[in-house]
Order: sequence, then C-alpha cells, then structure tokens
Amino acid sequence: MTVSVTGDGMCFCCGERNPIGLHLTFAWEDEEYVTYFTAKPEHQSYNGITHGGLVSTVLDEVMGRVLSQTGIFALTARMDLRLRLSVPIGERVRYAGRVVKRRGKVIDMAATAHLPDGRLAVEATARFLTVDSSRMEVK
Repeated sequence: MTVSVTGDGMCFCCGERNPIGLHLTFAWEDEEYVTYFTAKPEHQSYNGITHGGLVSTVLDEVMGRVLSQTGIFALTARMDLRLRLSVPIGERVRYAGRVVKRRGKVIDMAATAHLPDGRLAVEATARFLTVDSSRMEVK
C-alpha cells in the first residue's frame, strides 16, 4: 500500500492553507509535544460541548506530530479514548502527546486533554506503525 505523507498546507488540524482547518500550532513542553485548542460553537455536539470526534482528532494529531517532529514517519493503526469530562466550547484546552514505548516498527503513544483548571478531560492511547519515508510505503 502506498501512502503519501507530503504536506500541502491543507491538513485539517495544522494546515495553514485549509480555510476550515483548526490551524493548530505545536511546541515542546518538557517531554510532551503540546497544542492548545479553543473549540467554537461550530465544533460542538451537544450545546456547549466539543464534539468527541473532534477531540479525538486533535489527540491523534498531537501524537502523530510527536513522531514527525522527531523524524519518524508513522500512521495511526489503533486508538482508544477514555472520556472523563466533557470538553467545553470556548475554553482553551491543553492537548499533549508523548511516546510510551517503541518496538521495531510499532510505537505506542499516549495523549491527554486537560481543561484550563488542570482537570483531566480525555486520555488517549494509540499504536502507530512506521512508514518508509523514502518510499512512503507502509512497512
């Protein structure tokens, strides 16, 4: 299977050219790679609550970006979420990702979403599979 991982600025999460994208920016904070996102009303499911699929998308992105920022090209193979608290619309939420374990082409990741008061809202774990960056094929 051939996979293209070339950037064209249209990534939904971080693409600068995507007119409906989230335009996330990322930075290292200690051992975690972090982004902050404030959901708008158009990002909600129930009134005042960020859609869980969007929260999942941001968590997936922050985990994937940890790897790409360290020169590892990988794709999400599996992801599990534990929703502890609703993520409110209009609040700046901290999303952070980190590597848990690496075994050959398999990399286990973890990510969290914390509310502004520090409470843990969502936990994610994921398994990523590395791809050959020169041929962009799944290994």
